[in-house]
Amino acid sequence: MNLRAGVATGVAIGAGGYLAARLAGTALRRFRPGRRLVAHYEARLDRAARRLVAKAERGGPLTKAALAGVRALAQGKSPFRALLSFGWTALKETLAGIFGSGKKVKVTNIVEQTDIGAPRRLVYDQWTLFQDFPGFMKKVVSVNQVSDEKVDWKAKIFWSTRTWESTIVEQVPDRHIVWRSTGAKGHVDGTVSFHELAPNMTRVLVVLEYYPRGLFERIGNLWRAQGRRARLELKHFRRHVMTHSILHPDEVRGWRGEIRDSEVVKTHEPEREAATA
Repeated sequence: MNLRAGVATGVAIGAGGYLAARLAGTALRRFRPGRRLVAHYEARLDRAARRLVAKAERGGPLTKAALAGVRALAQGKSPFRALLSFGWTALKETLAGIFGSGKKVKVTNIVEQTDIGAPRRLVYDQWTLFQDFPGFMKKVVSVNQVSDEKVDWKAKIFWSTRTWESTIVEQVPDRHIVWRSTGAKGHVDGTVSFHELAPNMTRVLVVLEYYPRGLFERIGNLWRAQGRRARLELKHFRRHVMTHSILHPDEVRGWRGEIRDSEVVKTHEPEREAATA
């Protein structure tokens, strides 16, 4: 065992001993003869705890877990809740060591495509109706189109929900949409392009760069869950186009403006579109 490992282990044992002593002290307070003794040793333990804090902050999962239990007791929490804090911190710090501390984000590249038996214009128009996504995509909770180039998203990640904002960098009707996003728990940058294979056959190609943050995101990233989710949601989009959009094409009124460098350079003109049709 090297010096650093020895120090970390010693700090963990000391903090754990402090935690155990505080638990024992709580029991001894019930007996009058033991009160003075408990008070004396608690004062000594408190002084030792202050010395341990600085070292514990630099320690490993066990050290930080013991410190969490000590702090819980110092805040007046029950011994049971202190033990819960100890266990949860140990688990969290161990997983953080496996999946990363969050300072260095590993980018995951996702590439998916699907062929849809519908005209490219119809497929593109349906894609631009972002507010419709929660109706047929399983993990998309809500979509709010703030402006032509700004979109707020809310989706499910395991048992939690995540929100992020997307900014459309470039959008050319019937060709492609490029976006960048920001979010507290990670974000996704990407491009979706539309390719005409035949008059009634369109290929949709999605290329994503996923930047995970947070415990759930990193666990899912390890399992490549995001790639599978993107594939499933793309299938849901294809099914919606084939079962709804193609049967009611007049109801699909997509946004046909143009965006360059995150600015609208050509607005959507519904009257002119109707006249052209």
